[in-house]
Amino acid sequence: MASVESAIADLGLALPEVVPPVASYVPAVVSGDYVYTAGQLPMIDGKLGAVGKVAAEGGDGVVDQQTAADMARVCALNALAAVKSAVGDLDKIVRVVKVVGFVASDPSFTQQPQVVNGASDLLGKVFGDRGVHARSAVGVAVLPMNAPVEVELIVQVEPS
Repeated sequence: MASVESAIADLGLALPEVVPPVASYVPAVVSGDYVYTAGQLPMIDGKLGAVGKVAAEGGDGVVDQQTAADMARVCALNALAAVKSAVGDLDKIVRVVKVVGFVASDPSFTQQPQVVNGASDLLGKVFGDRGVHARSAVGVAVLPMNAPVEVELIVQVEPS
C-alpha cells in the first residue's frame, strides 16, 4: 500500500472506488503537472451519505453542520480516488493546490468554511505540509441529487 493510502488507513478510512459520473464529464483531468477533479458528491457505496440543505436548526431535509463536515471529508476521499484514477498513485501528489467546496445551505447558515474544513482537515492529516492549500467555501441554493456538499480538488503531481 502506498504511503498516502497508508495515512488514509491510519485514520480508519479507506480510499473508495471512483464514483462514476452522474452526467457528461470525467472524474479527473490531467493537464501538465496538475490534476483537476470534477466536483465530488458525498457518495458512499453508490448512494449519497446525506441529503438536504445544511442549516443550524434541525428539521426534515436538514443536515447539521457536523454531518455536513463529515460528508465533505467523504467528498475529499472521492476526489482523491478520482486523482488516483488519473495518475495511478497518490504518492505522485506533490501538493494539494486548491480545494473548492460548495455547501447547499439555508440562507441564514453562514458556517460554510467550517463545513468544508471536513475536506481540508483530512487533506492536512494525510499530506502534512503538502496538504496546505488555497480554498473557497461557497454557499449555494441546491446541489445535484440534493447533496449537502460538493468538493473539487486541484493537485500538483510529479512531472511525468
